[in-house]
Amino acid sequence: MGKQSLMIQQLNNKLLSFVTLKQVAVPPTGWIKAIRTTLGMSMQQLGNKLSITKQGILDIEKREKDGSITLKSLREVGRVLDMELVYGFIPKDGSLDTLIEKKAMELASKIVLRTSNTMKLEDQENSKERIEKAIKERTEDIKNNMPKILWD
Repeated sequence: MGKQSLMIQQLNNKLLSFVTLKQVAVPPTGWIKAIRTTLGMSMQQLGNKLSITKQGILDIEKREKDGSITLKSLREVGRVLDMELVYGFIPKDGSLDTLIEKKAMELASKIVLRTSNTMKLEDQENSKERIEKAIKERTEDIKNNMPKILWD
């Protein structure tokens, strides 16, 4: 197994542990306010722990809700609430392998079809089966070599 394959496999295993979290809905008020109010903690009390004003807490809760809060701020709030911030990415297609396969197939199709169109113009058109086979072969080659062009 190559270094790149090993890195993909290891990272994929880490990302897969987040998949179940995808189904957890963020509270409409945001996590900070939901946790604070559930614990019965006032904005003033949380503000004291963070050495900021009640207005500062209101601002933090608003920024979390609208998505403009920083990870640093979230970590700090988590720290004073005796909690830990956990964040990660989940591949939309299920895994890194699936993402790479999809991108490789798109690139391979583009390359093979461009060549096929040129051959068609020169009256040397390939059969549909031959084109599909060429796309599969090119996809495997792209997956194995992982050229930088794959992410353009």
